[in-house]
Amino acid sequence: MLAKGSFPWILTSITISVISSLAYILYKVPHSGTIAIIALSVTIFFLFFFRDPEREIKEHDNHMLSPADGKIVDIRGRKICIFMNFQNVHVNRVPINGKIHTIEHKKGGYIPAFCKDSHRNERSHTFIETDHGIVEVIQIAGTVTRRIVSYVQEGDYMKQGQRFGMIRFGSRVDVTIPDNFEINIKKGDRVFAGETVIARIK
Repeated sequence: MLAKGSFPWILTSITISVISSLAYILYKVPHSGTIAIIALSVTIFFLFFFRDPEREIKEHDNHMLSPADGKIVDIRGRKICIFMNFQNVHVNRVPINGKIHTIEHKKGGYIPAFCKDSHRNERSHTFIETDHGIVEVIQIAGTVTRRIVSYVQEGDYMKQGQRFGMIRFGSRVDVTIPDNFEINIKKGDRVFAGETVIARIK
């Protein structure tokens, strides 16, 4: 399964690959063979990057699930910061049951997403109204394409583990943990969206 919104990217690279290949085979157009190889390589990369595998979600209101695949790069008080590298799945999932209260999109700079100052980058703040209070999930774009795609709207009710958006290329996701939950992961841990339990009710 491929991520929502990835088709135009993949179609473009496939089209360039096919046209360049025909130009090389039929007309020997200079550099067309090289372009075809590059376009094919980009297509393979896109198919890998935009993958969106199905996952078995063990939904339960006494714990929170990771909203993203990646590595825990920081825990700041009640906020967990997850860095997603190129090899990670970049589709993000809701950490706990709740209603989308507010979505705020902010423009920003181009700092690498793993840096502490990356909160100045393009980012999207999704506030989820839950039985335990408001949970904020922040999607922070990186240096490459800086494009955050939202799958939800304000007022939508989301079940734990459902997809709510993705970030294209290097990126980070931060999530706030309610006070009545105990964080049970640590810096350096690897987590998976919709699968890894990051906090439990005390």
